[in-house]
Amino acid sequence: MKEYIFALCIFCALFAVNADSDPPLLSDDFMEIVRSKAKTWTVGRNFHESIPEAHIHRLMGVHPDAHKFALPDKKHVMEELYAASGEDDVPTDFDARKAWPNCPTISEIRDQGSCGSCWAFGAVEAMSDRVCIHSNGTINFHFSADDLVSCCHTCGFGCNGGFPGAAWSYWTRKGIVSGGPYGSDQGCRPYEIAPCEHHVNGSRPACDGEHGNTPRCQHKCQGSYNVAYENDKHFGSKAYSIENNVHMIQKEIQTNGPVEGAFTVYEDLILYKEGVYQHVHGKALGGHAIRILGWGVENSIPYWLIANSWNTDWGNNGYFKILRGRNHCGIEDSISAGLPK
Repeated sequence: MKEYIFALCIFCALFAVNADSDPPLLSDDFMEIVRSKAKTWTVGRNFHESIPEAHIHRLMGVHPDAHKFALPDKKHVMEELYAASGEDDVPTDFDARKAWPNCPTISEIRDQGSCGSCWAFGAVEAMSDRVCIHSNGTINFHFSADDLVSCCHTCGFGCNGGFPGAAWSYWTRKGIVSGGPYGSDQGCRPYEIAPCEHHVNGSRPACDGEHGNTPRCQHKCQGSYNVAYENDKHFGSKAYSIENNVHMIQKEIQTNGPVEGAFTVYEDLILYKEGVYQHVHGKALGGHAIRILGWGVENSIPYWLIANSWNTDWGNNGYFKILRGRNHCGIEDSISAGLPK
C-alpha cells in the first residue's frame, strides 16, 4: 500500500476537478470557496495573502520516492501485542501530552522554516518523545533536526525533500545529536534555518518564497555546548513501519509514543483552523510528514490528533485533526517509528 502514498484518493480527487480554474490559494476568494464546502472544520487565514505560493509548496518535503525507503513492517510484533491485549483496551480518546505529562517535547510545536525538512522534523520530534517516554520521564533529549537534515545523505535531499523511513534507519545506524530551535543555544546543533513571518506585522523575516539551503553537515557542536559531538549522539535500537491498520497504529502510539506519518496535502489544508479536517477542494501540493500523537471523536467524527511543524500561528496552535479510519489522503499509509537504545 505504501507505494500509493502520493496517489490521489478517489474521494479527494472528486473535489479537485475544478481546481485548475481556482483563484490564488491565499486569496479571500479561494477561502470562501473552501468555507462553503467545509462542514466538519473551520476555515481561516494562516498565511498572509502576499506570501508567495512557492513558500507553501516548499513546505511539502516528503519526496515522491519515499515509499522505496519504507521500513520493515512491525506486523508480527503488533499481532502478538494485539492477541495479548485484545481490542477493548484502546480508549475512545488518547492524547500523548496527557498520557506522559513529564515529557515536555510532546507538547512542542517546531518550525521547519523555508525548508522542505518535514521528513526530518516528524522523525526527531517523535524520537525525542520516545526517549523520554521509555525513560519514564527521566531523560529529556531534544533531537536535532539540523543534524539529521544535513548529515543523513541516505535520507534524501535535505531541504529539497527526503524519506521518513530512512531517517529512522539512520537513527539506529549513526545516531543523532541534540539541538534546539533556531536562534537558541540549546544542545549540540540548533536548527540553522530561521522561521519566517506568516503575517504582515511580526518580528520574523518575511516568507519570501526563497528556499532555505540545506545546512552544511558538521560533526561538531556549537561552542557553548560542553559535550563532544560523538558523545552527544543518541541511538535507536529498532526502526519499523506500522501497516495501514487503525488499531495497530493506535496500539503503537499508546504503548511507545507518537509516530511519524506522511500524507498528501491539498490546498484547503493550508486554511485549517479547527475541527476535523476532510479535504473538500483544491489541488494536491505534495507529500508532507507530521507527528501523530493521539486520536479522538468530535461531533461523531473519528480523528487523528496531529502536530505540524509550521509554528504555533498555523492551524489550532500548530495542531490539527484529520479524519481517522478511511486512510484520508493517505494518512494511515505511511507510519514510521522506532525504539530508543
